[in-house]
Amino acid sequence: MNCLKLYQNVSSTYCRHISTTSCLEHLQKMSRVKVVDNSMIGRQSVIKGKRPRIIHVYTSKKPQVGLLGDTVLIAIMGEKKHAYIVGCVEKQKANVPRFDTNNVVLVEDTGIPTGTRVLVPIPSCLRGKEGDFTKILSIATKFV
Repeated sequence: MNCLKLYQNVSSTYCRHISTTSCLEHLQKMSRVKVVDNSMIGRQSVIKGKRPRIIHVYTSKKPQVGLLGDTVLIAIMGEKKHAYIVGCVEKQKANVPRFDTNNVVLVEDTGIPTGTRVLVPIPSCLRGKEGDFTKILSIATKFV
């Protein structure tokens, strides 16, 4: 069957099955993200090597799929935090940049960003989106 030739004489419970599914290019529950602000909790997660995971997607047209500019709930260092998606690996529309990693900026429950700087370029198309992005755009240093 799908067993390797090395394991011919071994029972089928020890066979290895290799899956060749394509990579997911959209953000959904349990997707790993990268915190791109200079918040203390974001830096600690990078030092320990534990990237945050998405727990819930709040605003989106597609069910449970996070797009650029959506609000998500993430689990980081044993805590739950709100964040905005500011960069996606997903193929974007025309004139919207595509990023190498899935980036988020942490915000408090009131909408105030946790960090004081955003360390990567932010897409300028967030200026026209609905939502409170003005505080995130004000702490960003570069725009794409």
